[in-house]
Amino acid sequence: MGEPETGLLTVGKITGCYGIKGWVKIHSFTEPGENFLTFGQWMIRRRGVLEPIEFDDGKRHGKGLVAHIAGVDDRTLAEAYTGLEVVARADSLPPLDEGDYYWHQLQGLQVWCREGDGRVLLGTVDYLIETGANDVLVVKASAESIDDRERLIPYLPGDVVTRVDLEQAEIEVDWFPDE
Repeated sequence: MGEPETGLLTVGKITGCYGIKGWVKIHSFTEPGENFLTFGQWMIRRRGVLEPIEFDDGKRHGKGLVAHIAGVDDRTLAEAYTGLEVVARADSLPPLDEGDYYWHQLQGLQVWCREGDGRVLLGTVDYLIETGANDVLVVKASAESIDDRERLIPYLPGDVVTRVDLEQAEIEVDWFPDE
């Protein structure tokens, strides 16, 4: 029986086996990558159904992570997990400092910019891109936005991003509508 997916986040993907004793390679979607190992209550999505999974050991390996699946002690069993997404409850994420946000909190927020004495709606945050220098908001047009353009806006709090209001579900940016 699958659980409803409300409040769940994809935190990584099992990309292959590591060794012969039930260890798997994990591509972590967390930053830093080791944060993946701190959740404690993971689930996998197999054919659209959520199943609990337990990692009883894990460590950094090269640029990624390796972890041992509890109760899986040979490579053949571990192979059945290759390619599966790993999800965790959003409320199991560690709290952030004031003014810091998880990407999933920014997705879906309306993006507004000041123009004269008023504000104009640029669109809605669809997703974010990690560029190395800074993250980038990918803002898609919505029915109420000023035009139908997609915008890439640097996520630079205090510079480009002047205000984030989760309760109002909006971000205010210092940006020109024609950019």
